Amino acid sequence: MNLDELTLVIGLGALVAGFLGSLTGLGGGVVIVPLLTLGFGVDLRYAIGASLVSVIATSSAAAAAYVRDGYSNLRIGMFLEVATTMGAVVGALLAARMPVSAVAIVFGAVLLWSAYLSLRHPAESARNPKPDRIATWLEMDSSCPTPRGPEPYHVAHVPLGWLIMAAAGALSGLLGIGSGALKVLAMDQVMRLPFKVSTTTSNFMIGVTAAASAGLYLKRGYIDPALAVPVILGVVAGATLGTRALVGARPAALRVVFVIVLIALGCQMMYHGLAGNFDRG
Repeated sequence: MNLDELTLVIGLGALVAGFLGSLTGLGGGVVIVPLLTLGFGVDLRYAIGASLVSVIATSSAAAAAYVRDGYSNLRIGMFLEVATTMGAVVGALLAARMPVSAVAIVFGAVLLWSAYLSLRHPAESARNPKPDRIATWLEMDSSCPTPRGPEPYHVAHVPLGWLIMAAAGALSGLLGIGSGALKVLAMDQVMRLPFKVSTTTSNFMIGVTAAASAGLYLKRGYIDPALAVPVILGVVAGATLGTRALVGARPAALRVVFVIVLIALGCQMMYHGLAGNFDRG
């Protein structure tokens, strides 16, 4: 495979990653890092650097459309970004000193457990949490567009959601992913937001989280433009397609896609973490 063919294949893989990241709120990094390291033998640190840049691109491409359409909750996103940014900086600082395979095993287990929780989660119509004192004080309660018109929702368990976001940020900086799985699940199951609000607000947040740690990777020289450019182009194209698909998608169908991706990535992360593949190179 020559350089042009390799660039094309990487770009196509990034397109798929961007589509899934935008549609589910996961961020493309969970696909990009395994694709580059295990599929193309790219050094893990450079794969993480390219992934972080692609996550920023995913968020930038998708967030504007979701905000315009009224899905993303900006107050929640900006409040939780404080936690994710702090966690991302800590994770990036630990990345050079901690065996990534050990973290990959834990992260894979978290993904599988998250998939299980998503499968047994109550239906959207069953949501009616009591208003949270902090959410009321910060005016986080809002409404979500539906085929029946805007439907109001309340936000619950803000402190617990904030702590989970800090952990998600740390994983983002450590593994070069958007940690959208934890972000979506924190908002969906802990804070009890509608699923579309969770995925779109996650997309709004992941770019800021990734930018906090991408600066440290750039300083260390781990962001290679020749690798990052096809990844960014593919991710932006995929994210654009994902935003168009999400508006007409049903929450139940989105949840199925979300669970399938979580299971596949969780098994992959655990397997290659146990094999030590993330520590090679």
